[in-house]
Amino acid sequence: MDIDLDGGEDFDSGGSKLTCPGEPLTSAQDYMRGHGTYVENEEVIASVAGTIERVNKLVTVRAVRTRYNAEVGDLVVGRITEVQPRRWKVDANSRQDAVLMLSSVNLPGGVQRRKLESDELQMRTFFEEGDLLVAEVQAFFGDGSMSLHTRSLSYGKLRNGQLVVVPPILVRRLKSHFITLPCGVDLILGLNGYIWVSKHVKQSDREGEEGFDAEAVYSNQNDIIDDFTRIAISRVTNIIRVLATRFIPLSDIILLKAYEWVLEQEGDVKDLLQEDIGDALVASITSVG
Repeated sequence: MDIDLDGGEDFDSGGSKLTCPGEPLTSAQDYMRGHGTYVENEEVIASVAGTIERVNKLVTVRAVRTRYNAEVGDLVVGRITEVQPRRWKVDANSRQDAVLMLSSVNLPGGVQRRKLESDELQMRTFFEEGDLLVAEVQAFFGDGSMSLHTRSLSYGKLRNGQLVVVPPILVRRLKSHFITLPCGVDLILGLNGYIWVSKHVKQSDREGEEGFDAEAVYSNQNDIIDDFTRIAISRVTNIIRVLATRFIPLSDIILLKAYEWVLEQEGDVKDLLQEDIGDALVASITSVG
């Protein structure tokens, strides 16, 4: 049955209507099809599950779950998928792999200089397949793929932690996406839905006492992590999974409140994944907020 977009109370009042793939929306003669729709038998039909949006005579369907749409300046966490001449391909949870150029990374010596052939031969000593990194979206290529850079000392290879994947729409834009919790755990909230939970490392230790330390930044060796920190990392990871399962937006304030509530319960780490405890956690956060 067609959805009446003309004068519909819910639609005009700003309310959102859900639709599913294959459901007719309206007549193709009266409206133009937008993203998430197609035309068949003179009808505009939804091609994805999501909410119907209308701008004048343009009808679109915004998917509930979709790939990450990047913007310049976004902080993303990615995984190296391929090493190519003078560039790395990075899985950033987008429609296509991002690109990290050799000219967009810090090299040993810590100075900005032209990249030499010797640097190209050592590319796998910087990043190789499977390595995780945090970077910033610098620009876009003509085909729409992202160009990343890790020139800041805050960016680079990730170690001593665990990756959690959530829908990108749940990660809010914050002043800083680098969060340190009181339990000695660092969080990097990638806007692409990749979240890195790791042992707290001081910035001075990461960079080295004399500035840029290539061995520290590009090392593949994890540090020794004590049992208390391992439990804290697992606890934070489970909190993120519980909140993401219940579609709760993630921010530094929400994660801190959730962690404090979990500590008050004095339960085991794995108990967080139980249905009743997860519901109680979400209820406590929403009631406080």
